[in-house]
Amino acid sequence: MNRLDHLEHLDKQLVDELAQVARETVRDELREQTRRQRRRAMLYAGSGAVALYAGASLALALGLGLATGLPDWAAALITAVILGVV
Repeated sequence: MNRLDHLEHLDKQLVDELAQVARETVRDELREQTRRQRRRAMLYAGSGAVALYAGASLALALGLGLATGLPDWAAALITAVILGVV
C-alpha cells in the first residue's frame, strides 16, 4: 500500500506539472495572437486616417475647381451634394 501511495503522489505531481505547462502554452499563444491583432488594428487605423485626409483633399480640389467657374456658394453646395451622394 505504501508503494501505491507514493505512485499516487507522483501521478498528482505529474498532472499538476502538465497543467502548468498547458496554462503557460495557452497564455503565450494568446499573447502572440493579441500582439498580431493589435498590429493589424494599428495598420487599419493608419490607413483609415490616410484615406480620410485623401478624401478631404479631393473634396477641396473639387470645390476649388468648381469655384473657378461658379460662385463660391454654388461650388460648395455642389461639392456637399456630391459628398452626400457618395
